[in-house]
Amino acid sequence: MERPIVENKIAEVLKSHPKGSVLFVDDFLDYGNPESVKKALLRLKEKEILVRLAHGIYLYPKIDKELGVLFPSTEDIAKAIARRDRARIVPTGVQALNKLGLSTQVPMKVVYLTDGAARSIKVGKRTITFKNTSPKNLMAQGEISSLVIQALKTIGQLKVDDETLLKIQTLLQKEKIENRLNDAKLAPAWINKILIKSIR
Repeated sequence: MERPIVENKIAEVLKSHPKGSVLFVDDFLDYGNPESVKKALLRLKEKEILVRLAHGIYLYPKIDKELGVLFPSTEDIAKAIARRDRARIVPTGVQALNKLGLSTQVPMKVVYLTDGAARSIKVGKRTITFKNTSPKNLMAQGEISSLVIQALKTIGQLKVDDETLLKIQTLLQKEKIENRLNDAKLAPAWINKILIKSIR
């Protein structure tokens, strides 16, 4: 298939994607071999139809009249990579604290535990790192309880103050009881106690 044909087909298919979609070379392999798809995507980037976020990762941009290109969050990009790789991911560290509202710091380097490939991806000034972990760390069922486990691990048992514990107890009330019970079994003993306390 000639290159312009691959490029035209991809440009046509893009119209069916919502603006703001994170896309990969793999998404377009029905229209040509990897090499011709890569070249077609680069040409679409040159024509400003796509924005290149990182190697092999593109954005079909949503444009704001005043702000210009609206870039996705690191979380949106990480979730898109996980979907592509059919991998599970769990945010850790400052990212977990930030998502729970326990920290206002927006991390430039975010780390996710995964059962997919371990790697680091640089997106602009931000870095997304995927670290391999044991399946147990990815088995949490509740989004809030999973974040709480990672946030508490980040803070550390000896540094958790009463104010943070109170906030965590309030947050956990939004999580289903069965999720809290399940996830408590997966947590270290001191975090298990905090999760169980939220049920009583």
